[in-house]
Amino acid sequence: MIRDITIGQYYPSNSILHKLDPRVKLVGTLLYIILLFFIKNYYGYVLAAVFLGIIIKLSKVPIKYILRGLKAVIFLLLFMVAFNLFFTPGTDAIKIGFVDITWEGIESAILMGLRLIFLILGSSIMTFTTTPNQLTDGLEKLMGPLKKIKVPVHEISMMMSIALRFIPILMEETDKIMKAQMARGADFESGGLIKRAKNLIPLLVPLFVSAFRRANDLAMAMEARCYRGGVGRTKMKPLKYTGKDIIVYLILILYVAAIITINKYL
Repeated sequence: MIRDITIGQYYPSNSILHKLDPRVKLVGTLLYIILLFFIKNYYGYVLAAVFLGIIIKLSKVPIKYILRGLKAVIFLLLFMVAFNLFFTPGTDAIKIGFVDITWEGIESAILMGLRLIFLILGSSIMTFTTTPNQLTDGLEKLMGPLKKIKVPVHEISMMMSIALRFIPILMEETDKIMKAQMARGADFESGGLIKRAKNLIPLLVPLFVSAFRRANDLAMAMEARCYRGGVGRTKMKPLKYTGKDIIVYLILILYVAAIITINKYL
């Protein structure tokens, strides 16, 4: 399960998406996620699925690698689907004893499941095609106007980038600790869900110790390189929009217009 987590990992390739400005990918991902919560019918989800499929194709990231990331959130997905399925009032579809499933609950469960899947896949594509340094530069550029009101934009971007980069590192560290404890007789796979969750508690202490150690090492390395925040810092490769970035922005505008049209007229 741990090794199936792919969120936050970069997949090197020579695709069109890898060459785009990180600001375009950040804006596109944000718009895609926001619009998922405004889609009101299946036509909108079909359009979102087609749009996501084209993006995945252009990214040149193997579809098996992308879908593998869904395994890590399968329990959350099942919980959300079950919650909407059994606790949404409406017209009865199936009623057996205390089990009461409505047609509205079935529809809500399907739409919620699709929304979560699209959200995870869409956000994963951004991290697959964007390096942590590019993410930091893109976030800092997008939040640049906030500097006028004394918001530490560079520091916030750096923290978000580091946190995102630490996700696969911590997952790898968890996998190593788990294997080491299993070699000493620990059991993480047998029993019910509650028992397996309790068995994971001994992982927390060494994981937290390792995380704090890595954070301390990172802080010392940044101090050794005279890091003092974003004041006066320059970029070796400053971000500049190109023709293909403008085209992608126009495509995003068309996508937003299409979703709004579908919600209004279909």
